[in-house]
Amino acid sequence: MSGWLFIIFLLLLGGLISTLGDLLGSKIGKARFSILKLRPKKTAILITILTGSLISASSLFLMILVNRQLRVGLFKLGDLQKKLQESKQLLIPLKKERTKLENKIKDKETEFKQLERNIIALRSGKFVIRSGQSLIISEINSSSQEDIKSQIENIIINANKYTHKIVKPKSKEIRNILLLRKNHIDEMQNTILNGGKWVINIKSVRNVLSGENYVYAFPEITENKIIVKKGEKITKIYFNEENFNKKDFGDKVNFLLSSSLAEVKRRGSLTNEIKLRSDSVKELRDFLNKKNKINFELEAVSISNSMTAQPVIIELNINYPKT
Repeated sequence: MSGWLFIIFLLLLGGLISTLGDLLGSKIGKARFSILKLRPKKTAILITILTGSLISASSLFLMILVNRQLRVGLFKLGDLQKKLQESKQLLIPLKKERTKLENKIKDKETEFKQLERNIIALRSGKFVIRSGQSLIISEINSSSQEDIKSQIENIIINANKYTHKIVKPKSKEIRNILLLRKNHIDEMQNTILNGGKWVINIKSVRNVLSGENYVYAFPEITENKIIVKKGEKITKIYFNEENFNKKDFGDKVNFLLSSSLAEVKRRGSLTNEIKLRSDSVKELRDFLNKKNKINFELEAVSISNSMTAQPVIIELNINYPKT
């Protein structure tokens, strides 16, 4: 039922009931009828009051019967308000979680964009410092806390100079662009104070493009020990008459050097290359010119003691296996 029809129906119903009530009151008054021992006049007034109440009750009943929203508002409003309040309370942590998720999504989008830039830069060869690249390797001995602190500060200053030269080669003014966490530096100082000889290796945390304002780094501390001793045979490779080929000989020598580098790194060396004594190359060349087919071993032998941060220098020795 539409609103206007409902209003007209209520008006007509109210008029009908009031008319009937008036007629009923008049007849009761004329008949001098009495209810509850009341005087006829007051009985007529009571009938009129009851008629008015009936009009209101019937109107309200019809509205409740026809209008569902009114029924809910009259009988379930309190429960609805309570449920609404509970729902609002439940929404508070959900809103906080949504905010956290939105922030995480924004962070991931930022990381993804940075990754895209890094990939583009990697393909175009624009990185000047690679992730994990050493910026400085320096030996340090344990002594007083003040001396250790001073040595570490000098190492960081030199690492910053080296980094600045690579990242901002056109800038003459050297600014502090190398960033290390304070707790990492404190942990390093405490380790050195325990005694012993150590090597500090400051590495880049991520890939760095030319011109960037900051380079994030972290320090690694390694015990400074002897990696190889003088005269020690590091690796060797065997040649025999069946597979000896001068054309492939250079590749096998490079393989010997690579194997030697892998071995010293496994022991803890921080060097990035094996240095070869120049005379060894000449001696090896002379040997190959004299011998075409022969069984022999080519050994990589250290010519001096090498510590953790020191280069490893080798010579190539030709050894004839016992028959």
